[in-house]
Amino acid sequence: MERSDVEKPSRTHVDDIVIRSARISDGNAIGDLWEQLVLFHQQLDESLPMAIEEGGKLYADRIIDRLNDTQTQVLVAEANGQVIGFVLGVIIDLVPEMFVQQIGGFLADIYVHEDYRRRGIGQKLVDELLDWYRSKGVSYLELYVATKNNNAREFWDSIGGRDIMNRKRIQL
Repeated sequence: MERSDVEKPSRTHVDDIVIRSARISDGNAIGDLWEQLVLFHQQLDESLPMAIEEGGKLYADRIIDRLNDTQTQVLVAEANGQVIGFVLGVIIDLVPEMFVQQIGGFLADIYVHEDYRRRGIGQKLVDELLDWYRSKGVSYLELYVATKNNNAREFWDSIGGRDIMNRKRIQL
């Protein structure tokens, strides 16, 4: 996959950003952003998974395959015709059948290009995704956040996220 670097913004304001459903033509840009997300996580904690050489392309292919899935929502943030962020949300059965059932959502991935952060774009992506979840009758949303990603942890806490379980890893 060729890397399509996002141009540095020149005074782009959050009002200049369009949040919309992803299209097939967004696949390469989403794949590139996903690779940046993986690299960002690797820089935070080298024990987090690394992407394979064609990881971005494979990710883009999976996204494209799910664009018509009624249980999946992929949104992009666009600035000046370029995709500069995305979020992937799915409706999934998180609760085994021996528990009272609730429709749950899982925020699988979210990323905003580093040149566009701290402008409310992530918040706009999440707000649109939450509206979609509500329209589908989803009663709660779960997500993973890297332990060492303090900015993300603060963001999720600021919009009502709370820790309900801690995921641990024992290296063998």
